[in-house]
Order: sequence, then C-alpha cells, then structure tokens
Amino acid sequence: MTTQSAAQRQAEVRVSHRARFAACPTNRLLDRIGDKWVGLILKELAEGRCRYGELARTIAGASQKMLTQTLRNLERDGLVSRTVTPAVPARVDYELTPLGRSLLPVIRAVTEWAERHIDEVDAAHEAYDTRER
Repeated sequence: MTTQSAAQRQAEVRVSHRARFAACPTNRLLDRIGDKWVGLILKELAEGRCRYGELARTIAGASQKMLTQTLRNLERDGLVSRTVTPAVPARVDYELTPLGRSLLPVIRAVTEWAERHIDEVDAAHEAYDTRER
C-alpha cells in the first residue's frame, strides 16, 4: 500500500471540492445569472417579447458579440426562446420561456435585497478597507 504525502492528499481534496462545486445546482445557477448582461436581459424580457435590435439598443454597453453569446447561453439553458421570422432583413425575437419566467421572482427578490442593503454592504467595505491591521 502506497502512502500519500500531505501535498497529494491536499490535491485530492481540492479536486473533490471542485467536483462538488461544479455539480452544485445553486452554484451553477448563480454562475449563469451572475454573468454580466444576464440580469439586464432578463429584466428587458420580463416585459415581453423583444427584437434583437431593441435589446441591443436597451443594453447599449454590451457588444454585439457579448449580447449574442449571452442570449445563446440563456437559450441553451432553456430560459429564453429565439424565433426567426424570414424577412429582409430577418426578424429575430427573444422571449422568456416558462422556465425563464419562473426565475423572475428570484431575480426580483435579489434585486429588492440589493436595493435595501447595498448601503450596508458599501459601509462594511469602507470599514474593512480603512481599519488598521
């Protein structure tokens, strides 16, 4: 029987932790909704179906590449549906799926919490950053 060094045991623990972290549904969801443009896209689509161009104008800070990539990821996750209507130019509409709509109360709760407590979080940051160590 081969004995392991402390470094080998620690490496195994890290690998195991990463596997549990990657499989955790909460971490996976927070990772997805924590992407930079997701919150704004979900907020816009909560109002109803929206054309790509309208989203691009509303979320002006997102590049075309990032907006498209984020919408594709949300579509892949089953949160957004994409409809292409043949025309010149082609019309592309996005809307929340029932699964995406079921996420809205969670997003609203996080938004309300953030709006209610962000001053406390900022004060805690300031206190932490200015304390003597």
